[in-house]
Amino acid sequence: MPTDCISYQNSGYFTPMMNDYLNQESGLQSFYNRFPTIENFENQIKEKQQNFNTNNREILVSVLNNQYDNISISELTKNNIALLSKENTFTITTGHQLNLFTGPLYFLYKIISTIKLTEQLKKKYPTHNFVPIYWMATEDHDFEEINYFNFKGKKFIWNKESTGTVGRLTTEGLQELIAVFEKELGSGSNAIEIKKLFESAYANNDSLANATRKLANELFGSYGLVILDADNSSLKRQFIPYIKEELLQNTSFKNASKTLDNLKKYPTQVNPRQINLFYIENNLRERILFEEGIFKINNTKITFSQNGILELLETNPEKFSPNVILRPLYQEVILPNLCYIGGGGEIAYWLELKTTFEAFNCAFPILLLRNSAILVTKKQSEKIEKLQLNWEQLFLKQEELINQKVKQIAEIPIDFSAQKTALKKQFSELYAIANQTDKSFLGAVKAQEAKQIKGLENLEKRFLKAQKKKYQSELERIINLQNELFPNQSLQERQTNFSEFYLEVGITLISNLFDELEPLDNNFTILTL
Repeated sequence: MPTDCISYQNSGYFTPMMNDYLNQESGLQSFYNRFPTIENFENQIKEKQQNFNTNNREILVSVLNNQYDNISISELTKNNIALLSKENTFTITTGHQLNLFTGPLYFLYKIISTIKLTEQLKKKYPTHNFVPIYWMATEDHDFEEINYFNFKGKKFIWNKESTGTVGRLTTEGLQELIAVFEKELGSGSNAIEIKKLFESAYANNDSLANATRKLANELFGSYGLVILDADNSSLKRQFIPYIKEELLQNTSFKNASKTLDNLKKYPTQVNPRQINLFYIENNLRERILFEEGIFKINNTKITFSQNGILELLETNPEKFSPNVILRPLYQEVILPNLCYIGGGGEIAYWLELKTTFEAFNCAFPILLLRNSAILVTKKQSEKIEKLQLNWEQLFLKQEELINQKVKQIAEIPIDFSAQKTALKKQFSELYAIANQTDKSFLGAVKAQEAKQIKGLENLEKRFLKAQKKKYQSELERIINLQNELFPNQSLQERQTNFSEFYLEVGITLISNLFDELEPLDNNFTILTL
């Protein structure tokens, strides 16, 4: 499985903030704790040891054992859960929505990055244990973001009414979608495996949280992955003091707002609210508001006095759900975590939160951008070679790629840069003459220069257009190839479901990804299957 790569910064698919983060620009350094290098984990371990409440470990292990009660798990996962009770054990965590059938490819990349980093840390720090955690976003409510996946250009959508948190939804009604998907898969051993994966996860009318756990466990359980659903009363009981402070002091709003003022150079990823909490029941997830001395549940008639909501917090902490601003804090309170692995958007909103963590006296984790990759078939690889393309070109915007390729293959020169340079040199001499003769001529010289440069540019465009027509057939092959590799002019990993490649190569897809992806390497990996 030969590889090639391009840096994230040079790929054109990452924001200026992420590029600055990866380049460790000084202006961003105050917004994170430690940059993700293997050496920086030594001090992160020490800080977390001092900062983490060890009493939380037994609760975490008990909750995990209960959540895995009806699932067959590997010895490695079972051992990892048990290790969490030990004070020398730490976690590396990634989080993801409960996308149907894992959603886009980067679900795999996140988890593989997490597992591989734990393995590398164990080699570097053998006296400590490191457990990979997949934090399921069970308390999310945006069903339209997760109720579909793409397979070979077709969108498979789970049509269902959804209220409340997605993790508590049942998988009832998926049988029809399963039947349609199975027809698309065809026959063959890999198709049979995909069908089994889908049916074993979703066919029993279980909760979406349990279905996603089954699927992720089937794919990654043999590597020791531990899957956590934090929508749990015992876990949230540990978070009660933080929820209380949020209700009464608006701590995260005050601190995140100050941070955003200092990050004005970049687009805002998420805006904090006065209270960054939701109220949840089985079919309800609504913001908690504070208006005129009363706590109100948005879009309902439910209200609480201060004493009333604090009493509810003590008796039923599971009714309180942190939003995107507070969820990271909740994670770091209940887990002995060292590092969070996420995409560019996730890392961007974590960078808003360091002062909030400091206000709550909680250790801020190392932030690691997940691996990114493009999977390439052998046939596509042969096309790339035949069309004499390289990956720097394929990552270009399509119009730029076509223009560059036309100039490369055209039999006549259509880049007039040399002529423009020569023209500017001639006009610099005319400027000198005008300056010595009559400065009123300068405007006329400047206008003539602009006119002639414009003329050259128009000629260049006409020649380019003519050459595009001449090489139309070859350019169409280039366009079709780039569209295959970058569906909808976007990254493959954000569009395509893993099953499309699993159908071709089977379970070796997972093992090959483990062989090639390097979590601490900031390069976009190209994997030829």
